[in-house]
Amino acid sequence: MGKQTISKIPFSGTPEQEAQLRGKIDELKQQPGALMPILQSAQEIYGYLPIEVQKIVAEELNIPLEEVYGVVTFYAQFSLNPKGRYKIGVCLGTACYVKGSQDVFDKVCSCLNIGNGDITEDGRFSLEATRCIGCCGLAPVMTVNDDVYGRLVPEDIPGILAKYQD
Repeated sequence: MGKQTISKIPFSGTPEQEAQLRGKIDELKQQPGALMPILQSAQEIYGYLPIEVQKIVAEELNIPLEEVYGVVTFYAQFSLNPKGRYKIGVCLGTACYVKGSQDVFDKVCSCLNIGNGDITEDGRFSLEATRCIGCCGLAPVMTVNDDVYGRLVPEDIPGILAKYQD
């Protein structure tokens, strides 16, 4: 279980998102084991599961907030933090790691002034250390949304990030 930090970006859910979430809860709450599909739907709606969303789920299901939080923090598929418009993943799997991906990861951190699981203050970039993405022949590898960059060295990072500064 990875450490999750609290986001620097304030929660900005809309009334439409909340109505969509409450509708999904109403649709699913009678099913056995409804918490997981409800949380998955909530994350699809909001992109992550901040405490404000977890409170709605807990209240609507009449379960303790601690139970919801426990599930959210146990499963890696759930995030407590928003994702940036550009989601960066740096592979730290074995093949990438032995070819220097930690240095690439560290360079992304220093260029964006964020750490693993964080988002830049402008919401443009978020960063995750990932495991094998199946591009071992291109090690070390980094993704930005659906774009894949391989055979990286730390010096490549500023130029790559500049492509997403629209």
